[in-house]
Amino acid sequence: MKNPYLFGYLPFVTVVLFSLTFGVYSVGESVIFFKEIGLYQGMREFLSDFQLRIFLLTMYALFFFMVFAALKLIAATIHETALLFFMREEADASYSASKSGAVIYFFGALASAVGIQSWKVLVLIFIVTSFVYFIYVVYKLSPFMPLTHTVGLIFFQIVVWSVLLAVIVYIVIRLYNGLLASIPLSNPVK
Repeated sequence: MKNPYLFGYLPFVTVVLFSLTFGVYSVGESVIFFKEIGLYQGMREFLSDFQLRIFLLTMYALFFFMVFAALKLIAATIHETALLFFMREEADASYSASKSGAVIYFFGALASAVGIQSWKVLVLIFIVTSFVYFIYVVYKLSPFMPLTHTVGLIFFQIVVWSVLLAVIVYIVIRLYNGLLASIPLSNPVK
């Protein structure tokens, strides 16, 4: 009998790998930025280059770990809610079959090491991995649902993610505009 918890550790490893690759990229960009603004030499008085990079990597990896863990929690909640609405029968086999899709994210996290020099490549790998995972899960669940429920499952997840993304973009734009409005303009006194 196959152990249903065989891939149970993969989500944690995946989040750690994505966090490290995004963190390593952020460390490189931060060091370049600190050198440009003249802060790097002051930081080097307290820490060696290696210690500074390890400190920054720890901070960035922790930040990205929290972001990716939150995304995983939100994604699992949205998916479980969609299954609640559209999976009408008890189908433990379908649920455990879709769990093996964690391997897709694991390979995506490994592939993100290739794009460690570009944030565009890192984000693209994450988005493509998420899309492939979504297609895989829908494919694995579709034999256990009628076509209308499968379409409802897809539509529900797309709508919820779109609304969530739109709200986040709206909030960021409002904060940015508020920040710009609070900066005093330098008007010469006449």
